[in-house]
Amino acid sequence: MDEAGRGPVIGPLVVAGVAVESDVELRHMNVRDSKKLSPERREALAPEIEKVSTYEVIVIPAERIDVMRSEMSLNDFEAKLFAEVIDKLRPETAYVDAADVDEIEFKRCVRKELAFDVEIVSQHNADELFPVVSAASILAKVCRDRQMRTIEDEIGMHIGSGYASDADTIAFLETWIRTHGSLPPHTRASWDTARRLLAEARNHKLDDFGRRTA
Repeated sequence: MDEAGRGPVIGPLVVAGVAVESDVELRHMNVRDSKKLSPERREALAPEIEKVSTYEVIVIPAERIDVMRSEMSLNDFEAKLFAEVIDKLRPETAYVDAADVDEIEFKRCVRKELAFDVEIVSQHNADELFPVVSAASILAKVCRDRQMRTIEDEIGMHIGSGYASDADTIAFLETWIRTHGSLPPHTRASWDTARRLLAEARNHKLDDFGRRTA
């Protein structure tokens, strides 16, 4: 189990699970943490992973993330999503990339969402330690990248990666807010970055109005 897109201000969170009887074929593919592979390599590996595994991928849009964040922490929400995929795959052992700083707490949160017994191995950097988690990280990342390209085509503007650390993403948000007075589609309105940019734009308009009427 792994995810892609936990932190971005734009775009979905994608959770993927990969189930195999043996990870020998995944090792032969030399699967690695998706962040350490080029987009081209990830795209090439994804269909090969799908051929040798049973897999599940869940796409959670920004709007649902905002709703769930009003009810629970992002860690708890991610634990629910991991459990949802585990429930569909029904493995004997589930290796999960721990979202919580406390690996044991994340394991507990996932387990309490499950109605059947399964051994859960919850570790930080599991996508570097276990080929099956590396494979899940690749499927999640490939799916999210495709989702971002679809969003960009829909909006008709370059939006970057969707991460707040991406200057292109921030420039897009600032331009959209300045033009439309609201956040663009597929933006996580509950994120601090979105709130800050919206507040800054509104304050700027008030300052402009004040100068014009002074």
